[in-house]
Amino acid sequence: MSRSRPTLPRARRRLPRVAALALAAALSLGGLVTAADVATAPAAQAGPPGQRSTGVNLFQWTWTSIARECTDVLGPAGYGWVQTSPPNEHAQVAGQWWTSYQPVSYRIESKLGTRAEYAAMVATCRDAGVQVIADVVVNHMSGQSGGTGWAGTRFSTEQYPGPEGGYGPQDFNDCRTNISNYGDRYQVQNCRLVNLQDLRTGSEYVRQEIASYLNDLISLGVRGFRVDAAKHIPAADLEAIRAKLSDQSVYVVHEVIGAAGEPVQPREYLGSGDSHEFSYARHLKGAVQGGNLAQLRDLRSASWLLPSDRAGVFVDNHDTERNGETLTYKNGSDYRLAHVFALSYPYGWPTVYSGYAFGSNDQGPPQQANGKVDEAVCGQGTWTCAHRWAETARMTGFRNAVDGTDLVQWWDNGGNQVAYGRGDKGYVALNKGGALTRTFQTSLPAGRYCDVISGTPTSSGCTGTLVTVGSTGQATFTVPGNGSVALHVGARAGGTGTTPTPTASPTPSPTSATAGISFGVQASTQWGAEPVRRRRPRRARCLGPGARRGALVGHLPGVALDGGAPGGRERRVQVRPQGRVGHRHVGERHEPHRDRARERRADADRHVARLSRARHP
Repeated sequence: MSRSRPTLPRARRRLPRVAALALAAALSLGGLVTAADVATAPAAQAGPPGQRSTGVNLFQWTWTSIARECTDVLGPAGYGWVQTSPPNEHAQVAGQWWTSYQPVSYRIESKLGTRAEYAAMVATCRDAGVQVIADVVVNHMSGQSGGTGWAGTRFSTEQYPGPEGGYGPQDFNDCRTNISNYGDRYQVQNCRLVNLQDLRTGSEYVRQEIASYLNDLISLGVRGFRVDAAKHIPAADLEAIRAKLSDQSVYVVHEVIGAAGEPVQPREYLGSGDSHEFSYARHLKGAVQGGNLAQLRDLRSASWLLPSDRAGVFVDNHDTERNGETLTYKNGSDYRLAHVFALSYPYGWPTVYSGYAFGSNDQGPPQQANGKVDEAVCGQGTWTCAHRWAETARMTGFRNAVDGTDLVQWWDNGGNQVAYGRGDKGYVALNKGGALTRTFQTSLPAGRYCDVISGTPTSSGCTGTLVTVGSTGQATFTVPGNGSVALHVGARAGGTGTTPTPTASPTPSPTSATAGISFGVQASTQWGAEPVRRRRPRRARCLGPGARRGALVGHLPGVALDGGAPGGRERRVQVRPQGRVGHRHVGERHEPHRDRARERRADADRHVARLSRARHP
């Protein structure tokens, strides 16, 4: 909320042409994706699957737009989750973005879409291997004196009839004035944030109302929550609300803006989830704009930051891009460079922010006369579509490929040029100065690699910069001025590289402390495969009697044979173009067909890592 107004065997996977073109889009004038970028950019990388530990915040995108993006872009790129704007009914104030953060009721009906559209979006994204996190506003209701909400709910000051009990005057804190002193804990957590009517979250009734709202979202398939304005809710209240959730495995991350000398700090909230680390984004801005990238080397061990596995990080979000606290899309190459760092450096759980261009801080997204938000369309100059850039989409693939590796082979020039590796899986060079050509020591296996910032692998090489790594791990290449180079084992030139499946994290216990977000999709991408002339590749699993459950035996229409069945029995799997899979074991009973969408959903259930390991008293 603004502080101003309110191991599966490797299988080839190819992107549909429309998704590949979209993912290849590059930043143009003003930091936006243009139609020309989308049309002429080379085919983009399909993110290596495995541990998907990068999310995207599609700020003020409609539910139908998000659903489409999950299928066409987010899933293929390797994003693990998408954060939606608040889905609750809100106040109606023409043209403003912040109406989404002024709840009128907990009905899932807003300028971004209907309840049915939200539910359909969640299901569509899940089928694409992308989970949904909802931004939830539970600290307060609106700042308006009265009126009619988006879905028709009539309200007045401290009178909010809801789908269940709703709220009356007794459900709001006694302090009716605005916060004037952030050094006073009582004010911060009991008084009003810019006139927003502050809920009495210490009340059992209010806690249950909030929990019912969150449980409603869980029933629609939502797998996590970003708690808006969590700093203004006592940590104990949030722990009590968390305990009432119907699914204790959902992920929770709190918006707690820490500042030196203030009594309320992010670490207080680790009992009910992770917290956003605003200090990380501020420090990143200072390092990039100050031309001192070398100072970022030991950032992950800074005592003033949250532990890496408890920190939600970002380059910017919808508040900070408006208050100047962080870098924004308006910062051009600096903004891109910061994303390359954030997605390659081993600290926190990054979320890529993707909003729209604005001229004034209150300006809302493109919308119709009645306030309903327009569908997001990339390439037309308004929506930034930052999550499609090479520095984000392809670096999401980089992050997936290097999952579980440590920081190695750090080099810097003492100032504005740095390079480092991630185990023997990846290597990155960042340059805030003029063009840099040198020989870098990497830990990569010998071979030819495609720089995923400038291009993508092809069957014969790379559409961008081709880098050769020698037998000793050394590679000589040029890093463009104010640019970067990123290499990883999933993007070897000429199609010789296959991304190894990262080691899956164990499913966490719901009673332990929360862990980071990672969504596993166990398959891998091999570059240079010839185009499939039939239909989009299908994946099949052998589930019949005597088969190893979950064994991947084929991915294209046709018959896949596996002579390695237990007892020497042959397994045959017929994969039909319609996506229905028949399983047959010689001499055994035929297994029923399984619908492709259902199979993908089951696959996600098995391999998507739990979003949280919540600790409860």
